Amino acid sequence: MYENELKALKKAGRFRERKLFNEDLTDLASNDYLGLAEDKGQLKKLCTLMDEYDIFAPRASMLVNGYHPVHRYFEETLSTLNGFESGLVVGSGFLANMSLVEALVRKHDMLFMDEEYHASGMMATGLLKDRVVFFRHNDAGDLREKMSHYPAKRQIIAVEGVYSMSGEVCSREVFDIAGENSALLIIDEAHSSGVLGKNLLGVFEHYGIEISPNHIKMGTLGKAYGSYGAYILAGREIISFLENRAKPVIYSTAPSVLDTALALINIKTVSKKAARYRVKIDARLRIVEEVLGIKSESLIIPIPVKNNKEALRLQKTLMDKGFLVGAIRQPTVASPILRVIPRLGVSKKCLKKALQLISDTSLQSFNN
Repeated sequence: MYENELKALKKAGRFRERKLFNEDLTDLASNDYLGLAEDKGQLKKLCTLMDEYDIFAPRASMLVNGYHPVHRYFEETLSTLNGFESGLVVGSGFLANMSLVEALVRKHDMLFMDEEYHASGMMATGLLKDRVVFFRHNDAGDLREKMSHYPAKRQIIAVEGVYSMSGEVCSREVFDIAGENSALLIIDEAHSSGVLGKNLLGVFEHYGIEISPNHIKMGTLGKAYGSYGAYILAGREIISFLENRAKPVIYSTAPSVLDTALALINIKTVSKKAARYRVKIDARLRIVEEVLGIKSESLIIPIPVKNNKEALRLQKTLMDKGFLVGAIRQPTVASPILRVIPRLGVSKKCLKKALQLISDTSLQSFNN
């Protein structure tokens, strides 16, 4: 039924399929930035925590009776750590972005979104008709100009703390523009929470931004926090509005209690050991700079390659040497890249070896 479409994808080097990779491969592809997803000690803590409760599954939406004490404990813990009034646990980052965009941008409002914002936010903008304006990627000047041209009852800005493919940190000036215009500012911190800042709290801490009522922080639990799910942090009024108007919250079964509990345990661990993790992250970023000449503040290292076929070839070459990296192709990126994650679950020795291989194979790729 879709034979021709699949053939076209294969011909273009854009065909994808689920794979079970060899567990012996050194993982430089996943978003498990701190290595918590493979820490079995955290799993034991989860079992101990859940022994306190008779119910361990959500059973219904949060607005029926699916809201579990673990959900509330998680929300209170995370909002307090980050300096927000209130929090809302959500089933996934995709649902969190859909919730924010679909619910908050009302009639006579205008959303200003970075053109490289995550696909979940992009999809949600399809519901807004003429209430969305895209500005050039990480270009604060273009954002400022477009906001002046599109006045609205409420102006809402959506950016990422760290962009998932480029590893770029969002412009500091975006915060100033939001404040100057009394605009709501949505920061997707999926790839910055647990990585940026002295205490690994993300881009707000990284820039020393004091939390204000116009700030909204959302992020996922499936990356640095080693679990699954997502969260939204904001003022009480905004969280209450989302409870009443965000369809993914109202009409979805409540998030997994077990995943939320594991994320809670991991977040407490990150908070307690932040200084130790910060040292390890910085050490790995220094290795990246030494070997590849790339200076980065995030744990996302993109390596440009010539074409899709070459991206897959280089990925296979590295797998044959024992290392797994991401081969990212269209439509996720405009031009193919190898996406390398110098995560803490990989030793510095292994990381250096892998990066040297990447440097050698990438240079050969461009010289051929």
